[in-house]
Amino acid sequence: MKTKWFGIAGIIMLAGTIMLTTCSLKNENRNSNFEDPEEISTSRPVYQAPPLPDSIQFVGDAVPLDRFDVRENLERELLVNAYFHSQTIRLIKLAPRFFSMIDPILKEEGIPADFRYLAVAESGLNPKAVSPASAVGLWQLISSAAKENGLEVTSEVDERYHIEKSTRAASKYLRKAFAKYQDWALVAASYNAGFTGIDRQLVRQKVASYYDLLLAEETERYVYRIMALKLILENPLKYGFNVSEDELYPLWKTREVEIKGPVEDFADFAISHGITYKTLKYYNPWLRDNKLTNKDSRTYLVKIPSE
Repeated sequence: MKTKWFGIAGIIMLAGTIMLTTCSLKNENRNSNFEDPEEISTSRPVYQAPPLPDSIQFVGDAVPLDRFDVRENLERELLVNAYFHSQTIRLIKLAPRFFSMIDPILKEEGIPADFRYLAVAESGLNPKAVSPASAVGLWQLISSAAKENGLEVTSEVDERYHIEKSTRAASKYLRKAFAKYQDWALVAASYNAGFTGIDRQLVRQKVASYYDLLLAEETERYVYRIMALKLILENPLKYGFNVSEDELYPLWKTREVEIKGPVEDFADFAISHGITYKTLKYYNPWLRDNKLTNKDSRTYLVKIPSE
């Protein structure tokens, strides 16, 4: 009995020691949560809101940042895009390539340069993007709008995927919208909500300014997203993106080959021009089939990489 008692006592003493040690470690860990903030910042990242500018111009007009709702809406989109690191870095790398193609067209068409960022918001600079609503291309045009603005949309040729032609079609819409609203911010909102949606709310709410208009969340966020992308892409380093010039994706250097008749097989066509079918489709996503019937003998210009 005596030996058994000492065995039990020993077990109890050992268990007590383990409990005391565990509690001590927990207290140490608990206390470590209140270390010097400078020590914490060196061991793990400290996140903070991206800086809001004192002022911002959007399509030539001052954004009323003195209003709390405007500031908070803009900050929301800055937070989303400044901390969506993988996508935003990719946009920074892609922007020079696509801006080099669309900027001259926007200028020719009389559209403010800031609308380049509408294309970023629409498609993430993906010329092959397709939305759940079947909007297509860099400018996310639906079939009816594309045809109304001069684009060909068939099973063989869909010019919504054509970077330059879709930019001209989008520019036509934007010019019509400005003629109607005389307010570029409303023009941008209408690109998302359509004329009918904007007109209905202007009449209902009896206001004329975009910043005074209560809109569905998607449309309200849309214009501020464009502004946020403008701020980040114009000054990436300010928002924490250190992308050097040699990391940017190269501009496309191409020559154009004219097609006036049918093409029986684009694989053969590509090989005859020293490239692969894959490369042909990469530079010309508007070619939607492996052949071109071209019954009307239209003239098409196909891009071939010059390097």
